[in-house]
Amino acid sequence: MSLIQGTIITFSILPFFPFLIVFAVCRFLLKLEKKKSLLLSMDITTAFLILSVAALFNVIFSSRFGFYLILLLLLLALGLIGGAQNRIKGRVDGKRLCRAVWRLTFIAMTLAYILLTIIGIFKNIFNYM
Repeated sequence: MSLIQGTIITFSILPFFPFLIVFAVCRFLLKLEKKKSLLLSMDITTAFLILSVAALFNVIFSSRFGFYLILLLLLLALGLIGGAQNRIKGRVDGKRLCRAVWRLTFIAMTLAYILLTIIGIFKNIFNYM
């Protein structure tokens, strides 16, 4: 296994390490302001959270549907938010739409990661009792 592949797998298993690493690099090495560092950290960590939540879902529920479920939810969010943006402004700003969905995905995947981790812990505890 290559070093890059191993690093991606590690960050997918522990998705909050990339958040801390990117935030520290942006804030202290690149001297970006706090808000920009936080938003960039969220954007990068979202990809790792998606992989991690999909893997947790697949393991807990013994399925292979986790990643596809997340993609379906992302497409639904794009459609709903894009429709709302079209109704309100009369046009859809694609860049803004994608950024909004990506940031909402960070929040949703963080909550899903925590919830699925707790469910997985309890499932394993009760399986061994």
